[in-house]
Amino acid sequence: MGLTNSQYDEIMRDYQRRQNQARRELSLREEEVRERLPEFADLDAQIASAGVACARVMLSANDAEASAGLCALQEGIDRISAQKEQLLKEAGYPADYLQMKYQCPDCRDTGYIGQEKCHCFRRAEIDLLYTQSNLRESYKAETFPAFSLEYYSKKLTDSATGLTAAQMAAHALEECRRFVRDFDKSAENLFLSGGTGLGKTFLSHCVANALLETTHSVIYFSAYDLFELLADSSFGRTGEAEAGELERHIFECDLLIIDDLGTEQTNSFVASQLFHVLNERNLRQKSTLISTNLSLEQLAGRYSERVVSRITGSYQMLKLTGEDIRIQKKYGDCSA
Repeated sequence: MGLTNSQYDEIMRDYQRRQNQARRELSLREEEVRERLPEFADLDAQIASAGVACARVMLSANDAEASAGLCALQEGIDRISAQKEQLLKEAGYPADYLQMKYQCPDCRDTGYIGQEKCHCFRRAEIDLLYTQSNLRESYKAETFPAFSLEYYSKKLTDSATGLTAAQMAAHALEECRRFVRDFDKSAENLFLSGGTGLGKTFLSHCVANALLETTHSVIYFSAYDLFELLADSSFGRTGEAEAGELERHIFECDLLIIDDLGTEQTNSFVASQLFHVLNERNLRQKSTLISTNLSLEQLAGRYSERVVSRITGSYQMLKLTGEDIRIQKKYGDCSA
């Protein structure tokens, strides 16, 4: 999904501000030069006069006469321009002092090169989407290459799958990479489960960062923050416009991440809102990623069987097991 109209307009307004600023700065430089070099204004007037003469020749002469006349006038303009450059040089100014200074010379701060978006526009897209993703700056370093499998045991085996912790982590990593690769092909969902400190949130950030770099819109919420915001919206503690904006973000973003599901205080409102969010995004064919420390049985007890049914029917289930990575890092004990 591309930018929304409001996001696109926000970027284009920034380009307009850049252009206006460049014109103001050029105007100030021109004024400075005219004050220091009065003869510069005379040369500008000569070029303007030559331009008018060019227009008259084109309108009044036949093709042959117009061509000869225009060549002569252009030669005169070139001579005057050379005089201007010499004046600037003698006064200690750089040759390009009276040229427009663009932040991006490639597109001249328009955002486009021909019909294609400039590289600076694509960077602006990513930066805007990242700002709106609710991810903190520190999470930018949490990418797939930074996800290490060394903390997952090659001996500890999961009783349900028969796989080692290392094999399960490698499978989860590969499936998250595939999820990103195939993101635009279908609306898939991921469910990451496992104990505390096993890398579920890190993997969520890896997915988020990879998709943001390809200009997909991602919104990240801890479960606690998400349901607090939904409660404020539902019970009139926010304005109507703010509530509508929140709903648009939650339901229309390319990927919604709900992190640490089960850490919030669960009640009937939370259970109904969770089902509503999951169901609405499925109907709109929008992807969701959920991470939790809870098992499916615990989720069913906290939320409802229909929530678990929605998850098991629409999500790819990925599980991590092993020892808390934070403790391993603290004590320098990587799993064998």
